[in-house]
Order: sequence, then structure tokens, then C-alpha cells
Amino acid sequence: MNEMIAGVVFGALLVWSLPAWAHVDEYFDSVEAPHGGQLRMVGPYHLELVAKDREITIYVTDHADNKISADGGLGKATIETGQSRTQIWLHPVGDNMLKGSGVFSITPDTVVIVFIRLPDQEAQSARFIPLKPKKTPGEKTTDGTPPTEDRDTHHHHHHPPRH
Repeated sequence: MNEMIAGVVFGALLVWSLPAWAHVDEYFDSVEAPHGGQLRMVGPYHLELVAKDREITIYVTDHADNKISADGGLGKATIETGQSRTQIWLHPVGDNMLKGSGVFSITPDTVVIVFIRLPDQEAQSARFIPLKPKKTPGEKTTDGTPPTEDRDTHHHHHHPPRH
């Protein structure tokens, strides 16, 4: 009887945690983003970073890839390349976009840390490596193990990103 109760509790916990497995960075690194950038999940949002020299754009959507208005929001991006660190402010520019510009270059070593705050919402942050090569589903990591989402056959894909 105790084994059956433990099995039911374990199963319930497993089912409850499945939606989070679809939102690991490895999963987002394996899908094409709608605007060609890099995707991350932060709190109630999906953020897509499109970075090029001198310009950063963030697209904000919900978990079903519906646009979330950025009106009244504010953000900051810290662009780190080697020993160089540049901070820029991100401002709403229509629909679901925040954009900023400054004097910086994007290289394969660049890391961009973004903080955003939308009206009446908690601040959120995400870490991006804009030129990180895309992985295909099932591709092994550098240590030879499958990506996190491929380690379990119960991976949950509740939606593909829209194009």
C-alpha cells in the first residue's frame, strides 16, 4: 500500500514538472526563433534577443508565443565581450519590442544579460550568447551526453515557435 501511495505521489510530481522541461535553454537553442535571434524563458515570458553590432532588440511573448505589449516597459542590456562591458537602455518601440543601441560589437564570445520590467509585472532577467551555434534535437553536448530534454522520453513540447 505504501509503495502504491509513493508511486502515485511520485507520478503526480513528475506530471506537474513536465511543462518546465520544454523551457530549458538547450531546448530553446535547438529551435528557430521567429526573428532569427536566440530564445529564453523568463518568468511568464519568452524573450527573443536579436543582437547585431550597435543594436539590441528584445521581442516579448507569452508561453503560447502571443505578443506581450512592451508599452510602458523598460530594460537594460549588459553586453560583455572579453574585458569590455557596455550597458544600454532598452525602450519600447512598438508591439512587443524593446530596443537599444550603443557602441559595441557582437562576437562569438559575447554574452548579453538582459533585465526587463513591464508595467505591473516583476522584473525579469535572462542570459544570452547571441552567436552560440544552434543545436539540433538529439545532438550531443560537448561532454558527449544528450541535451537535457533528450534524456527523458517524456519531453513536453506544448508549442513550436511561430514564424
